[in-house]
Amino acid sequence: MAYASYARKLKLENSKLVRVFADLSQNYSDLINKPMYRALFETDSLSIDESVLRQFEKEVKERIKVTRQVISEAKESFDNLLKIQKLKDTIFAVNEQLTKAKKQGAFSSLIAAKSIPKSLHCLAMRLMEERIAHPEKYTDEGKPTPPEFEDPKLYHYAIFSDNVLAASVVVNSATKNAKEPGKHVFHVVTDKMNLGAMQVVFKLKDYNGAHIEVKAVEDYKFLNSSYVPVLKQLESANLQKFYFENTLENATKDTTNMKFRNPKYLSILNHLRFYLPEMYPMLHRVLFLDDDIVVQKDLTGLWKIDMDGKVNGAVETCFGSFHRYAQYMNFSHPLIKQKFNPKACAWAYGMNFFDLDAWRREKCTEEYHYWQNLNENRTLWKLGTLPPGLITFYSTTKPLDKSWHVLGLGYNPSISMDEIRNAAVVHFNGNMKPWLDIAMNQFKPLWTKYVDYDLEFVQACNFGV
Repeated sequence: MAYASYARKLKLENSKLVRVFADLSQNYSDLINKPMYRALFETDSLSIDESVLRQFEKEVKERIKVTRQVISEAKESFDNLLKIQKLKDTIFAVNEQLTKAKKQGAFSSLIAAKSIPKSLHCLAMRLMEERIAHPEKYTDEGKPTPPEFEDPKLYHYAIFSDNVLAASVVVNSATKNAKEPGKHVFHVVTDKMNLGAMQVVFKLKDYNGAHIEVKAVEDYKFLNSSYVPVLKQLESANLQKFYFENTLENATKDTTNMKFRNPKYLSILNHLRFYLPEMYPMLHRVLFLDDDIVVQKDLTGLWKIDMDGKVNGAVETCFGSFHRYAQYMNFSHPLIKQKFNPKACAWAYGMNFFDLDAWRREKCTEEYHYWQNLNENRTLWKLGTLPPGLITFYSTTKPLDKSWHVLGLGYNPSISMDEIRNAAVVHFNGNMKPWLDIAMNQFKPLWTKYVDYDLEFVQACNFGV
């Protein structure tokens, strides 16, 4: 504002100087054309009147004095214009540096949020070491499947995670707040690399009598690239380049959607949520939980909700114009524009109650496959699991009361403690996960209270309380 005001002021002053120079030029012309001085230029120099010459000289000197003064002012103004141009160049250069710094800052923030802390890596390694040292204590190979794992009368949960500590906190918090923990069954699925550590952590204590199944995603043989679109897409050279071309310039090229360059968004572990009916064919209802949530109340009330034939019970997140479908998918694409309402209210993943019978009836997995295949070139939506979830369950989602699932503890410091206290589940969605140093101090104790600090493996890895 100040710069623009100063620039306008200089422009006005320059206009005035131009008029002054024009007046001076006219003044000199008028002086020469005065009748009394005309003779000085027309007669022989020997007959010039000395008094007239002195008068002419005096007037010329006065005009020269004024001209010098005007030139001095013009020079000062010209110098200011040079300064302004230099200032413009400096402002442009600083803006360029600021943009670059913002991109690098966003990239660094993403690295801080998505990297595995040393203590968490230590825990996984120590648990794996224990698994290798005592295989007979932790393996279930050769043993019959406990009937509780397939009993539809019990309360079943699905947790898909490669984070040992986070998964244990979810189960710990759910069982400690359950009225009858013995009737709760937790189906934990991880990758092959973390399977041993998960098996150990869930055998070290009985979790108040709850039943816990630990499997690797590789155990589900139907999940292969001929059936699962994201696995097939990961074989694409273009997609591999998009995710794994590891240079800072490429990583920071698109800061708005930088987080979507994280390969986890095409991880099969992240997309298992779309295969629940096939993974658990004997079950009728399952509660899906993300690994960055904490359960604060008994959740069996969800099984009593009348789903009205809907597939997905979820808390809606829209308010005003925010968190509408238009923010998650490309409505300039004719298919999206034709099928969906851009003002439709979005909902949250993290705590979702699924009616698997309704899912099978509505053929939701086939619907997901159809849209995921269409989006191979990322023209329908960016990446992640929420946009295909919004599409798949577009007309089959039942809104739940917001107290079931309070979100934002990983990015929003202004959530009220009353809202948190009343919540059945709190969700640390966002970059500031509770197991990271960048977590928000006011919310972190909600999570750490369910960490088993008494376990020798946790103590050995120096987890800060």
